Parts: sequence; C-alpha cells; structure tokens
Amino acid sequence: MTAEKIALITGANKGIGLAVARELGERGVTVVLGARDEVLGKQAADALSADGITVTPVRLDVRDETSVSEAARFVESGYGRLDILVNNAGTAGSFTGTADQAGADDLREVYETNVFGVATVTRALLPLLRRAPAGRIVNLSSHVGSLALNGDPDSPLAGVDMIAYQSSKTALNALTVAYAKALRGTTVKVNAALPGVVATDINHHRGPRTPAQGAAVVVRLALLDEDGPSGASVADEGPVPW
Repeated sequence: MTAEKIALITGANKGIGLAVARELGERGVTVVLGARDEVLGKQAADALSADGITVTPVRLDVRDETSVSEAARFVESGYGRLDILVNNAGTAGSFTGTADQAGADDLREVYETNVFGVATVTRALLPLLRRAPAGRIVNLSSHVGSLALNGDPDSPLAGVDMIAYQSSKTALNALTVAYAKALRGTTVKVNAALPGVVATDINHHRGPRTPAQGAAVVVRLALLDEDGPSGASVADEGPVPW
C-alpha cells in the first residue's frame, strides 16, 4: 500500500476534471484518471505523465455499473484504499426548451450522469474511502442548483431556465448533504464544489473562467484538513446557500 494520497476523478480527460488532476498531481497526489473513452483517457494521462505527474488512466463510465465496479476493483488491487473521490463527470443534456415543456426523458438523460452516476460511483468507492486516514468526496455542483438563489427574484439566476441541468445539481446537492449525514462521525468528509461558469464542452466553451480557475475550489475541498467542513456547498467566494 502506498503512502501518498490516491485520488480518483471521474470525467477527467478534459475540462475541470483534467485541471483537477493536474493540480492534485502537482501536489504529489497519485491520480487515477477516470474517462469514459479509453483512448482519450490514455491521451490525457500521457500528457500529465509527461509533466511529471503520477497518473494512471482507467475506463470509467458512471452510467454503467459494471464499468464502475471494475474501476473500483482496479483501485483496490493497485492501491488498497482511496483518499479522494472527485465526482466530476457531468452533462447538460440535449434539452433546450423551457421548464413547462420538459418531460421525464429530458430529465433522465441528465440525471443518469449527474445524479445516478454519482450515487453509483460513491457507493462503489466508499469502502475504499473508509480505509483512508481522511477520505474526501467532492461533488461538482453549480450555483444554478441552489434553491435559495433560484427562488430569489433579485438573484442573477432568476432568469435561468435549464430545468434538466439545474434540477440535477439541486438533486446532487441533496445527495451531498445525505452522504455527509451518513458519514458523520467518520473520517470521510463530503462537500459540493461550485466552480463557477467555466469554459468547457457543457457551455460550448463560452464561460468566462478557465478550467484551472474552476478547479481551485475542488482541489481545496479535496485536500481539506481535519477541521474542514462536511456537507457544505462551497465556491471561491465562500459557502453558498443550498
């Protein structure tokens, strides 16, 4: 069993996930780079490795329980534990209509990754996180998932209408709180990171923030010390109301 921290990041071959992998790797964390596409995962891992980062790619489709189970076995056989899980994989889906036009299938397309995928991955990796001296789970959420901000008519988010993506992040927030409650009294902390509007595939690279800027709060929560929070929603500017 290795002494350095081990981190598994889902959807880590690009965007915020890749930036988190780089930042953690540069801090001496061994990175298990999860990617749905094996070829893209290997390419991303090779690029990080060329910069001196200790990284291993693993095929991981969060929507596929068999893939998730195989990734968990890979981590267990290679490292014996997991210190950090970053649930980064996400999608905005294809639905572009208004909330009153959305059907169950429009929501399900997004929930399969953003909500059900997180539940599948977390359940599979929790036994390994419990073996770590100080396990950390970071769920990639968004300001648009905040009920408080969305319900405030004076909020900048009052006019945002992305029912599938927004509600999936609200559901993810609820999962974060539930996991934190379930793990209270253990050494595992669970928090939601809000990276802001980052230029990624989800928004066709139109966000004002870079992946590295978005990764900063994720890395901070991944490396929380014993006094850090659990069950919190955190952005660069500090805690954000659920």
